[in-house]
Amino acid sequence: MNKTQPSQQAQQKAGKQPEPVAYDRDGRPLYAQSGEQPPNLVYFARPIDPIEQPISDRIQRHHKESLIKYPWLNLSKGEYIISAVRRHPIGLLRIWFIATVLILAFIAFLTMFIAPNSAGADLVSSGDDTAIKSAAIVGAGIMSFLTVLGAMVASYVYNSNRFFLTNESVIQEIQTSLFNKREQTVSLANIEDASFHQGGIIASIFNYGTIRLSTEGDETTYRFAYASNPKKQVAVLNNAVEAFKNGRPVDPNEDED
Repeated sequence: MNKTQPSQQAQQKAGKQPEPVAYDRDGRPLYAQSGEQPPNLVYFARPIDPIEQPISDRIQRHHKESLIKYPWLNLSKGEYIISAVRRHPIGLLRIWFIATVLILAFIAFLTMFIAPNSAGADLVSSGDDTAIKSAAIVGAGIMSFLTVLGAMVASYVYNSNRFFLTNESVIQEIQTSLFNKREQTVSLANIEDASFHQGGIIASIFNYGTIRLSTEGDETTYRFAYASNPKKQVAVLNNAVEAFKNGRPVDPNEDED
């Protein structure tokens, strides 16, 4: 009489623990199904060359136009600019107002050295007085030049902060100094909330404010201050997020700031 290995069903009836037929990569045992069937495993294969989704002619046209208009941006295939938001000019007025006040202070300080010694008297200068006045004029000129140069650098840094909305993401260029610049990108799929804030009567009159974005998961908040027409920009942004999550295309905003 030939002896055969007992089946899994026979082992279960006998109260014995069936032996595994194999082990997975983590060392867990795998058992055969009833009737000596192999384990019910499902394998997924990822294609080496995945099939690219077709891009419409309209999207390709918008993509090419965005590459020509914004060549420094790293746009993916089929990605295009919907809206480009710049900072409101009100910030430049603040910079140059401070610079003007400083220059006027230098001029007022200079007049203390070149004014006549007494009312109605001609300016009679000794050698030391002439040297002091010349030094004061040169010093005021240098300080005025540095003030204008600083205002130009501050204006460049101010205008270099920009906010781009594409059909796939939000790109924010952040410039904090002349040689300190960074770029951050947030996918539209991760944006949970978009809002704006206008603080004070001046912001309401000149129509500027701060755009605020909050993302899902990591609860990160992104802000863009001094945005022109923030209410309109947030409306465009919310429409783009909704369209992206629902798989609908969005046309670029023709009235870009």
